Amino acid sequence: MKKKVAIIWGLTGQDGSYLAELLLQKKYIVHGVKRRSSLINTSRIDHIYQNPQSKIRNFFIHYGDLSDYGNIFKLISDTKPDEVYNLAAQSHVDVSFQKPEYTADINALGTLRILEAIKNLNLANKTKFYQASTSELYGLVKEKKQSENTPFYPRSPYGVSKLFSYWITVNYREAYNLFACNGILFNHESPRRGETFVTRKITRGLSDIIVGNINCLYMGNLSAKRDWGHAKDYVRMQWLMLQQKKAKDYVIATGRQYSIRDFIVKCCKHLGIQITFNGSGLKEVGIVNNIKNNKYPHLKSGDIIIRVDKKYFRPSEVETLLGDPSLAKKKLKWSPKYNINDLVEEMMNSDLKAAERDKFIKDNF
Repeated sequence: MKKKVAIIWGLTGQDGSYLAELLLQKKYIVHGVKRRSSLINTSRIDHIYQNPQSKIRNFFIHYGDLSDYGNIFKLISDTKPDEVYNLAAQSHVDVSFQKPEYTADINALGTLRILEAIKNLNLANKTKFYQASTSELYGLVKEKKQSENTPFYPRSPYGVSKLFSYWITVNYREAYNLFACNGILFNHESPRRGETFVTRKITRGLSDIIVGNINCLYMGNLSAKRDWGHAKDYVRMQWLMLQQKKAKDYVIATGRQYSIRDFIVKCCKHLGIQITFNGSGLKEVGIVNNIKNNKYPHLKSGDIIIRVDKKYFRPSEVETLLGDPSLAKKKLKWSPKYNINDLVEEMMNSDLKAAERDKFIKDNF
């Protein structure tokens, strides 16, 4: 039986690495695309590429960029993929306010360039396309739970750029009969999440506090609420969407919501620390209330380990996001395997090891 061929744009990101693992387990030939950089940025996929299985040539890495239509066209022409996953983006909301034009070029026009290449190569009857969309489309939310039918109201250049990519995917599906679909992904995390994103900032920051690398973690809006899932669950959903006979857009979410403050409390609980929040707004602080078994002698009750800094607030905030995954559960028989406590445990354990390693190097070299 001939193996399926897939291309993943955004290979070296969190989702790209998990998706590559999943597709290789399913015996795909996987072509991953990464941007050229003077820094080595393959840590999330090194274990795949260095695996002895790579000797049978099921996994290929290519250099590419969503700003380069010629490169996109050539990669799709050379590989003639069965499935294309666009997971690449300028994905940081705060950065999008600082670099709106670049964000628009990569996120909006990058999607268009891939769709144009599939169309112009006459692959509409062969190639299925998945676009990684985002809950940031909902922005200033119009419904308590956001479904596939909830109106969009993005609140950042990132959200607006993704609004274009969402609708251009729908347009090419309807205009050119492409199998093209959007997965509206709510926040999804893992130990592979970038450290500039809030959950990794929390798990890494608390780990550094625990081992004594830093004394305090500075945060933005602690009251913002999000629907957090595990990236492994979400890439499984992405694959399921392309196994259907008809292309359709789906919300990918857990249906449960927690504030950033809640997430911090859960992380501290995992560490055996009871934390209390006092004050409000910019004066709110997180104070150590109790430490189980005195595990961390350099910490004591009354220590302030969380403070709020206005520089981490966005020009326009998205206060609440809560997904309704009912359609995916009904049509695709999908449901998340991980809950929030599983996610916290995995991320905290990973970052605690990393912080201890950094502490050892700092103290001994």
